[in-house]
Amino acid sequence: MERTIELKSRTFWDILCLLDNHLEKAFLAAGLFASFTLLTIQVVYRYVVIKLGVSASISWVEELARFLFIWISYLAVPVAVKNDSMVKIDVVYGLLPERLKAVNRLIVDILVAILAVVLYYEGTGMISQQMVYPTYTAGLRIPYMIPYLILPIGFGLTVLRVAQSFVRHMRKCKIIDLAAAAVVVAIVFLPVLLGMQFPVALWIFGYFFVFLVLSVPIAFSLGLASVMTILGTGVLPMGYTANIAFNGVNSVPIMAIPFFIVAGNLMGAGGLSRRLLSVADEILGRFTGGLALATIATCVVFAAMSGSGPATVAAIGGLTIPAMIERGYDKKFAAAIVACAGAIGVLIPPSNPFVIYAISSSTSIGKVFMAGIVPGLLVAAALMVITVYLAHKHGWKGEQCRFSAKRFASLIWDAKWALFVPILVLGGIYLGIFTPTEAAAVAAFYGLIVGVFIYKEIKPKELTECFAESCVTSSVVIVLIGMAAILCNIMTLQKIPVIVAEYITSISDNRIIILLLINIMLLITGTFMEAAAAIVVLTPILLPVVTLLGVDPIHFGVIMVLNLAIGFVTPPVGVNLFVASGIIKTSIKDMMKSVILPLMAMIVVLILVTYIPAFSLWLPGMMK
Repeated sequence: MERTIELKSRTFWDILCLLDNHLEKAFLAAGLFASFTLLTIQVVYRYVVIKLGVSASISWVEELARFLFIWISYLAVPVAVKNDSMVKIDVVYGLLPERLKAVNRLIVDILVAILAVVLYYEGTGMISQQMVYPTYTAGLRIPYMIPYLILPIGFGLTVLRVAQSFVRHMRKCKIIDLAAAAVVVAIVFLPVLLGMQFPVALWIFGYFFVFLVLSVPIAFSLGLASVMTILGTGVLPMGYTANIAFNGVNSVPIMAIPFFIVAGNLMGAGGLSRRLLSVADEILGRFTGGLALATIATCVVFAAMSGSGPATVAAIGGLTIPAMIERGYDKKFAAAIVACAGAIGVLIPPSNPFVIYAISSSTSIGKVFMAGIVPGLLVAAALMVITVYLAHKHGWKGEQCRFSAKRFASLIWDAKWALFVPILVLGGIYLGIFTPTEAAAVAAFYGLIVGVFIYKEIKPKELTECFAESCVTSSVVIVLIGMAAILCNIMTLQKIPVIVAEYITSISDNRIIILLLINIMLLITGTFMEAAAAIVVLTPILLPVVTLLGVDPIHFGVIMVLNLAIGFVTPPVGVNLFVASGIIKTSIKDMMKSVILPLMAMIVVLILVTYIPAFSLWLPGMMK
């Protein structure tokens, strides 16, 4: 009876949104599973089926996987909007009083809705054009209208989710607050409405800055800055926005991002991280600061599975921080060292930021992966030196037990499925067995099999949530790339990167000084902008500068990612700090004193990597 009353009390709107959420998750989970399974089948077909003498064309497999990837990426955007998980810069927002925060949320909802409506409208225009002049895909031979449908569907659902958010926020506001939000949005559009004339670069960067200050999610800030620039200058037909948003992510290399994310999630949930820690603790646990050393070593190996800094902190920190506290370590140091070691997750391949950089710079993903290994190990070594120093200073002793070859062999055997992952992924890439994207798909499929059927620590009913969460996490990056593609097209047409490069080199042609300035800029950027966003925005601008100075693009990729990895442990947007501080239930402010020494060690490594290219280029050079 009570349940009946509860259901009757729900509004039609609430029930609709509840159904939408479940439908989205089901489609996301099914689409992600199908896409990485299809690429795994492609690898098996190439190396097993063909050798058995079976001959059949499966050229459609990769194409279907790619279209499924695009669909789940844009279908996850409304879920990310609903969950408020889109990446944004909320420094200014955090300083506002509560009432102005409410007004700001209304402004953001209106602006996001405007972009979603534009892309929905232009997406329907693409569908209409395909209905009149149909074109067909190369492999599946289906009308392109079918893949393109995701634009009106995805952004139509985004409008629904933003409307839901707007109604929720409006209920907490007064009429005058709503009026204030409308006035601010009108002021934002004023230059366009008045037909003001500015250089294209000022339109782009001016509006991008305004939207960032307003705490509009970075992906939508990029899209809105592009739309405003087009409206203000006519530099592109507005119809191109939807086309570029689709084709900007219609790329096989980009597919590696959600696959590596779900692989890391599956391996963390499947017990692989716990087994890796047991092996590392057996080797290093007896030394002074042994458990902290084992934590750093485990982060190195887990990094070769997840490709994500926050994922590494969550998976390893959840195990090691409580254990370190139990063994007498200062809890703030325990959290700080895990947060810093988690940054290795984006340096040791596979690395999602390296994938994004390789795509943005048109360089080899395999070579960029290889370039990150030595710098990643250098960061690990530097953190270990700091750990040993602090452990001696504070008396953090190791476990009082002798090394047991029998116990070590047993732990290695128990962890064999986890230890095989780096060999499978990196060995497969560098031996030319499969592409980085196929490696990511195989890793995801492998993590699924090991977690569900071998270690049996993932229940089948948990998979839908795990897959859907991975889709939402990756969509934040994917839509960022799609929106940045629109902006980059405008900048390329106007030769803005070339102009910026010429301006910077006119200040100084000294390579040491320019690299120092770029490092300072990237370190500052990393304090308030998420790594993926910074890479997508800054690579087209900075790469022409460093190439004019003779810096190898592969080397610069390592410099950029290492700078932004340090940003993972610097407030206000230090995501690793947020994860680690959440584990020990303390504020980032309280942790900062413990972060200083590890952070300084990472900066020393950054300087070495910046000015000694061999650290980055030695291993990629072996691939030539």
